Amino acid sequence: MQRIHHLLEARAARTADTVFLFQPEGTTTYAALQAMVDTATQDLLDAGVRTTDRVVLVAENCAAHIALLMACSRVGAWSCGVNARMSPGEVAAIAERADARLCCFTTAASDAAAKHAQRANAQPAALPGVMHSAVRADARTEPDAALADTAAIIFTSGTSGTPKGVMVSHRGLLHFGRVSAQVRALSERDRAYAFLPMTHIFGIGTVLMAALTGGAALVLRASFSPADMLHALAHEQVSNLLGPPTMYARLLAHIEAENAVPRFAHLRYVYTGSAPLDPGLKQRVEQLFGQPLHYGYGLSEYAGSVFLTRTEAPRADTSAGYAVAGGEARIVSLEGSDVAAGDTGDTGEIWLRGPGLMLGYFRDPAATALVMRPGGWYATGDLGRIEADGALFVVGRLKEMIIRSGFNVYPAEIEAVIGRFDGVHQCAVVGVPEADGNEQIVAFVELNPGAVLDEAALRAHMVEHLSPYKRPARIEVIDAMPTTANGKLLKRVLQERCRLASDVSR
Repeated sequence: MQRIHHLLEARAARTADTVFLFQPEGTTTYAALQAMVDTATQDLLDAGVRTTDRVVLVAENCAAHIALLMACSRVGAWSCGVNARMSPGEVAAIAERADARLCCFTTAASDAAAKHAQRANAQPAALPGVMHSAVRADARTEPDAALADTAAIIFTSGTSGTPKGVMVSHRGLLHFGRVSAQVRALSERDRAYAFLPMTHIFGIGTVLMAALTGGAALVLRASFSPADMLHALAHEQVSNLLGPPTMYARLLAHIEAENAVPRFAHLRYVYTGSAPLDPGLKQRVEQLFGQPLHYGYGLSEYAGSVFLTRTEAPRADTSAGYAVAGGEARIVSLEGSDVAAGDTGDTGEIWLRGPGLMLGYFRDPAATALVMRPGGWYATGDLGRIEADGALFVVGRLKEMIIRSGFNVYPAEIEAVIGRFDGVHQCAVVGVPEADGNEQIVAFVELNPGAVLDEAALRAHMVEHLSPYKRPARIEVIDAMPTTANGKLLKRVLQERCRLASDVSR
């Protein structure tokens, strides 16, 4: 196995008539999905897609999306997944940053994708339910042989607010597929509830790659619905449940509001990741299902989780577990020295390396150099500690990243959008913890002298340029931003202001 499409080809050759995808509109066998890949591959070739070309996939989860991912692998192109619910401005920015040759839209499965396709004047592809449009006829291929193993580019905004393309390798995805399938003991008897977007590493790695490796089926959904999840647990033999902590918080709230009685006779593995885990939420989830809530630590830059809790020895705390096969980690102090495992209370930045590590940021050597360290180590920007038994605890972030609905939200991206609005002198965005483990996004705005904020117009401006989960819940006008003597913005002062306001409101 050298490329991700080989996983599907092997399954289709061995168990052609086995159902792989269970969807509301019907089922899809391995053989049927492989036939879709054949059609999608010819679509790409007919559109002039070449090895190392970038193909933007504006999609929500569906069989066609998986077929396009595999077709890109067969052609040697690099898929660039974009959640169809992103704004037009975000989709355009990623297509430009990717220097994409083609843009594909899963129109049958997603009304949002259909709207994007209409804006792009896309034409029907041979693959049913898909439309595509040419982006750049002069898109450059990549001559660097060291990047030939790239499978996908996952775009994530960095501290500059501009998209950074994480180059995820075939090797990394295949490796994590094996690791995740082994940790979960996946087999042909398993079905995983699969709503996590396959435009992100959680959906591609933990869900899709692991299922193909272990032979498990997917109960595939385009988005999350607590009611649908409960129905699937009761009637579709779901054995694996995976999602961010906010998913479980929403599920618990729905059960309480509807006075529902969950049934989950086949459920045997429950997992969360992509955000900090609150001990209270962990306890409530474990009480609901009567089994451990497993946890892990990973990121786009490492093609999946680098740490996972063990099924044979579940933990009562909120540790992210232990390093997976091939993964290595160091804890490095802010002064640059290693922090020994078991040094109680001592934390530092988490550094990682291993077969899942990214190949760099797409055409951004400066951003790559900022995070890479001698010896092939990647400096994550996250703070943690490793106990004497090797268990990792993630305790904070050096970054200012906000976690909202399981997605990473970068203040600089929002600040850049608001900063372009007429009358805004300066903007600062902070995250404020909420009871369900989410973070509320609050934007502080300093106006130009004499300007008056038209909040409705500003919110309309944000709708055009930001996904719903990135838009601030609150916008507060401030006379002057708090700064240090040398002009550095003091965001902790703004966060404290939010905390005090929240306390008063109670």
